[in-house]
Amino acid sequence: MPSAIQITAFGGPEQMKLVELPVGEPGPGEIRIRHEACGLNYIDVYQRTGLYANPLPLTLGMEGAGIVEAVGPGVTHLAAGDRAAYASSPPGAYSTVRVMPARNVVQLPDGIDFDTAAGMMLKGLTAQYLLKKTLPVEGLHPGDFVLFHAAAGGVGLIACQWARALGLQLIGTAGSAAKCELALAHGAAHAIDYSKEDFVARVKAITGGKGVKVVYDSVGKDTFDKSLDCLQPFGLMASFGNASGPVPPFAPGILGAKGSLYVTRQTLFTHIATREATQAMADDLFAVVGSGAVKIRLDQRYPLAEAAQAHRDLEARKTTGSTVLVP
Repeated sequence: MPSAIQITAFGGPEQMKLVELPVGEPGPGEIRIRHEACGLNYIDVYQRTGLYANPLPLTLGMEGAGIVEAVGPGVTHLAAGDRAAYASSPPGAYSTVRVMPARNVVQLPDGIDFDTAAGMMLKGLTAQYLLKKTLPVEGLHPGDFVLFHAAAGGVGLIACQWARALGLQLIGTAGSAAKCELALAHGAAHAIDYSKEDFVARVKAITGGKGVKVVYDSVGKDTFDKSLDCLQPFGLMASFGNASGPVPPFAPGILGAKGSLYVTRQTLFTHIATREATQAMADDLFAVVGSGAVKIRLDQRYPLAEAAQAHRDLEARKTTGSTVLVP
């Protein structure tokens, strides 16, 4: 019987249980995929706690890679036996086998292994839409400064490398000297240990007082206000996560006072709403990984049955790079 990590109530990692679940045949527009690896992401924590609410019981997980076992009516871009990978809603990747919509599933190039794919799809597609689509009004050009929080995490290490390939000067923040070294080794132009330094003062010093064109922030509550102070006039605050908690309400007038700033709250699933968009973004990601300009760092592997411990380590900021769960 196929198994999965499921919750029946929102809460801590202790809610996560390994259960047996029957898996049927794919319907119209669906596939059945047998996972070789599943990705761990902070959005999984938000869904486990109920910050992002889903119907219960809930199988967690938004990212995986494996072999297509069957395709439903209307699916033409995949066939049984294909190597495939995805970042996709609804959740359900923490499983040995699942039936899911085919729209966000893409064929996996032969040169990319399953662990790498499971560790890069959601994070890599996120880095892609941030650096390529979530841009300040004046655009981004080689030499421009950007600030990227949590630069030693899964999205961050991909973004450091991709920004370097685009000629951008990425200033990364992280919570320890070791994590700062990791960000620098992956292409960050500068790294700030926010546990010891005021990142606003450092950003101003690095940029000669000008600030950055854009801040990419998945941390949320703890960094939002100070991030606004790092921006140039007309700069963009791009929020895409809530690792420290959701950003509280604020008065729009402060954006004018701080330099006619822009604020956006992004989510990957708007960007991959169609199969065509998903494929185009995945092609861009596969190309930059295939060229060697971006290398996917897999620092943690856990058996699927130990997913709760993976969540504990992620929330305790003990992880770096990408993490995969192995069925």
